[in-house]
Amino acid sequence: MTARVCDIAILGGGLAGGLVALALRRARPELTLLLVEQGELLGGNHIWSFFGSDVGASGRELLADMIVGAWPEYSVRFPAFQRRLKTSYYSISSERFDAALRAKLPADAILTGVRALACSATNATLSDGTRIEAGAVIDARGIRNLGHLTGGWQKFLGRRVRLSAPHDLTAPLVKDASVEQIDGYRFVYCLPFAPDEVFIEDTYYSDSPVIDAPALAIRIEDYARAQGWQIAEVLSEEHGVLPVVAGGDFDGFWRSSGGQVARAGARAGLFQAVTSYSLPDAVRYALALAGQDDLTGSALADFSEHYARRHWKRSAYMRALSAMLFAAAEPATRYRVLERFYRLDKGLIERFYAGRSTLADKARILAGKPPVPIGKALGVLTGLGAKPQPLSLAGTRA
Repeated sequence: MTARVCDIAILGGGLAGGLVALALRRARPELTLLLVEQGELLGGNHIWSFFGSDVGASGRELLADMIVGAWPEYSVRFPAFQRRLKTSYYSISSERFDAALRAKLPADAILTGVRALACSATNATLSDGTRIEAGAVIDARGIRNLGHLTGGWQKFLGRRVRLSAPHDLTAPLVKDASVEQIDGYRFVYCLPFAPDEVFIEDTYYSDSPVIDAPALAIRIEDYARAQGWQIAEVLSEEHGVLPVVAGGDFDGFWRSSGGQVARAGARAGLFQAVTSYSLPDAVRYALALAGQDDLTGSALADFSEHYARRHWKRSAYMRALSAMLFAAAEPATRYRVLERFYRLDKGLIERFYAGRSTLADKARILAGKPPVPIGKALGVLTGLGAKPQPLSLAGTRA
């Protein structure tokens, strides 16, 4: 059995784990780190995006070397209206994420192609027999158990394609919900990476986590044709299923995801409850953790639980909105909730995505005639009506 000794071991080299490693490297360069990822590429196979208003100066500095696309504005499209918003928008690719981490971390600080089997606050066992002995272990391997949560699903299939001729997109189309509504709230997401290259993602807010990949691929091709685009080559493809959390038992969730060990990312429940959007929280958490004076295993375990519990409490309003979306709105008309939302003030929209809605923002979102039946809305908000379903990935390959 091989032994590895380090100051801090991070299990999971996805977005959350990688940003924690990078933030620690910047703040505490004297520490020996070990970042463990079961895949060969740090970050897996993803494109992450964020609004310029999502992260502060320190966050932008942390992400700077990973950005593959930057635009000064974006647009949305719904059956009743479309809008262009002058909020900057950025995208990160897993390839650039991997390269940035490898450039900043020592070669012996990255271990890929091996899976973490078990861990405690100060040690871990890997699938190749390696035993890690660390001052602290941080578990960033993703959500382990959803059984204590309720809500729905955001699922998607995206393709980065090269076109036979230039497209006419000048900015990201973050939501095109003018498409046929299938399997809940559906929208298409487009990122123009080059004059003849675009990322097209077909996304669903669904009651089921099952992805019919062949059907979604056909719908992407149909969408491209409807825009007048001819796909010459598929450059890459990604898919995913994310929980949209509407309620649950935080204590049960925390117990089910591990023992007394520090956690990060989805493993700690650190994502936006309505959008499943995790990048702003991943950045904030990485910077906060790297700023801790006590980086021992027990101290970081306490820190992560306190941080996650506070995030859960602050997200109560967002979970109520998710409950409205999945328990009060009919699947085929869920888009109306977002259509109404995107008519609101630009600053309110920015704060919503960043997870920093004010009391006035929250009141404004709920003011006026709701885009769902009033009786159902009141039933969901009071807890006397329909309730979101328990979340389970049983029967899927996620």
